[in-house]
Amino acid sequence: MAESILHLALKTIELEAKSVEGLKSFINEDFEKIVQAMAHCKGRIVISGIGKTAVIAQKIVATLNSTGTPAIFMHAADAVHGDLGMVLKDDLVFIISKSGESPEIKALVPLVKGYGNPVVAMVGNIHSYLAQNADYLLNVTVEKEACPHNLAPTSSTTAQLVMGDALAVCLMEIKGFQSDDFAKVHPGGLLGKKLYLRVADLITNNEKPQVTPSQTIKEVIVEMTKKRLGVTAVVDDKNLLQGIITDGDLRRMLEKNTAIDTQKAADIMSRHPKTIEANRLAVEAMQMLRKNEITQLVVVSNGQYEGILHLHDLIREGLI
Repeated sequence: MAESILHLALKTIELEAKSVEGLKSFINEDFEKIVQAMAHCKGRIVISGIGKTAVIAQKIVATLNSTGTPAIFMHAADAVHGDLGMVLKDDLVFIISKSGESPEIKALVPLVKGYGNPVVAMVGNIHSYLAQNADYLLNVTVEKEACPHNLAPTSSTTAQLVMGDALAVCLMEIKGFQSDDFAKVHPGGLLGKKLYLRVADLITNNEKPQVTPSQTIKEVIVEMTKKRLGVTAVVDDKNLLQGIITDGDLRRMLEKNTAIDTQKAADIMSRHPKTIEANRLAVEAMQMLRKNEITQLVVVSNGQYEGILHLHDLIREGLI
């Protein structure tokens, strides 16, 4: 039984991979025309389907919305019972169907065309009603479903999904959709934070320990204890960074039996600390901390001291 299960799993993957590979022959002038029509659509892309293709339609809608192409989902069955009202004058209607002959699809197509909206058909039967009556045809025919009985939508829905991704990626390129644009529509969660959260956002509420080069070691210790970050910046009277002092610097000074009363901040500070500009992405700060195996960075803006970014700030935001 175990061997049979593994054999079926591998066969499923092979069949679906073959179906995806077969899509290459459908990337032609028709595909390019559809991409251009979607790119220049003044309204939204209304994507419809029924059954399993309705699920695929919803995924493609989500992908388009997150990559700069406004789209909405309309269930083919619900469309003929009132939801067709969501289709506006400048919208492009994109209908997905394997057979292209479903009763709901056949009822929907003439209604949409009657409204004057262009229809794109993503279909697995180019001789079907849907294919013959669409303004644009996108062929996603598969040789065989992965289902042992060649019935359950498996290879066909995978092909539809991949073709939808191909459309979305091409639209991103045409529209010049960049990572900054991606961040605007993905503000939540870890992905959003990696794309838009900046160092300045993390240190807004942090303590800002600082001393001058001439201050005593006692004053340094008091400042570090008060601000509780295990470090203090050393700045001049113009707030320009001169160096930093960490609790490690204090321990090394004591190990040398140096007379504390005669020492100043300038005597024990590290003059070349790791710094990061306040406007850099938080994920860049994370990479710097990991690369240098340290727990804090001094934040600056054109040489001006802005604060301390600690490893805990990144942990708090879920970046680590």
